[in-house]
Amino acid sequence: MYPGDVERVLALPPSDAIERLARLQEGQWFERKAGRISARDLAVPLVALANAEGGYVVVGIHDGSVEGVAETHRNALRQAAQDFTAPVVRSTAFELATTDGRVVIVLRVDPGEHVHETSKGEVYLRVGDESRKLGYTQRRELEFDRGSAPFDGTPVDVAVKDLDRGQVSSYQESIGSETPAGMLSARDLLTRDGRLTVAGWLLFAERPQTLFPSAVVRVLQYAGIDRGTGANMSLLEGRDVRFEGSIPVQITRAAAAIEQWAPKVQALAPSGHFEARPIIPRDVWLEGLVNAVLHRSYSIAGDHVRVEIFPNRIEIENPGRFPGLADPSRPLAISRYARNPRIVRVCSDLGIARELGEGIKRIFTQMRSLGLTDPIYSQGTGSVRLVLSSADALDEDVRASLPKAARRILDVLRLEGRPLSTGQVAELAGVARPTASRHLQSLRALGLVTWDGQSPRDPRASWSLP
Repeated sequence: MYPGDVERVLALPPSDAIERLARLQEGQWFERKAGRISARDLAVPLVALANAEGGYVVVGIHDGSVEGVAETHRNALRQAAQDFTAPVVRSTAFELATTDGRVVIVLRVDPGEHVHETSKGEVYLRVGDESRKLGYTQRRELEFDRGSAPFDGTPVDVAVKDLDRGQVSSYQESIGSETPAGMLSARDLLTRDGRLTVAGWLLFAERPQTLFPSAVVRVLQYAGIDRGTGANMSLLEGRDVRFEGSIPVQITRAAAAIEQWAPKVQALAPSGHFEARPIIPRDVWLEGLVNAVLHRSYSIAGDHVRVEIFPNRIEIENPGRFPGLADPSRPLAISRYARNPRIVRVCSDLGIARELGEGIKRIFTQMRSLGLTDPIYSQGTGSVRLVLSSADALDEDVRASLPKAARRILDVLRLEGRPLSTGQVAELAGVARPTASRHLQSLRALGLVTWDGQSPRDPRASWSLP
């Protein structure tokens, strides 16, 4: 679910909009609440959304049923932000009514400039489809990161007319806005006094590098596994390119170059045949590229997003450290946080970014499904580096000791990514069932696969990776 989905629904006639809102999937930017919710409890999702990238809360719908909000209760809910959040969450409220008179309240929440809390002193953060309460350490780190307004919301000294008309019109039409200014305002790309923000310029200028020269993606390809220095530098001729343009254009152009330059290997494909594929899956490096561009620090001048392609790996580095909520040594435990909430929201509308908080998990899942080593995140004094290696996750000695059929069985389990019966493994690996059974037992003894069943004759027993 993208934030634009909510706007498109709200543009429908009220009765139709309510019906669609009742069915719309809850997610990062959207939540439903029952009409009986107290104003104090409503403050929780308001705070959570404000501490993330903003969004919508619809009150009066519960379990897919439109209950409505009692007239005597509506004003209290509309005043929930003023009465029960601090600093007061910026939000706007309006009502929608069904043909039979039931009324729901829609609250549009703007991303906050500082950390917001409820009147109980509790801090929440929107993560996926839940409002997650932060502990002391997480709260302190969020306060550290939100000590000032996000840089992408600061004004730039250019006018709306200076933006690329084609890109503005295309996005304006996609979210159903009537005017460019209306579109920019709907995505908080204008300041309160109507000036264009950094995010608006980076997203829709034909060449935003006139104001932000380092807002580029640089892609390099090397002949050797080391960069080398001086006369020994292994950089290939013509393989050091800087991609400019708006953020969507940069990502598109850089991705095309990476796809062309990434080395390929022969590997087992879902068809059961060995085919050429990039050393790193496209979805993996693309996720890394998108994350680097969307979450880099644009306030740091003089540095850019850098993608380096080696014969055995791809490295992606972006300016700006992880936010305080993130521990680079435990990337799968990183909480959701967007350094550039306005940029992220627009790119989500465009389909460039999916809901955050799952991107890193997707990278790990896909690398593991191919039996490759886990991605490595590291953090320097002012940047984050992601290393995607084509090395096999198995120890070289262990892999060398495995028969060819056993290695093929492991590849099958990785590619399928789900539990398989012995018969299914045998069929997909192209071996006899007794052969598959023998190798599976050997792999189980080595701790490389697991078996789940009640007894040796259990017809529902299955094999999977640990």
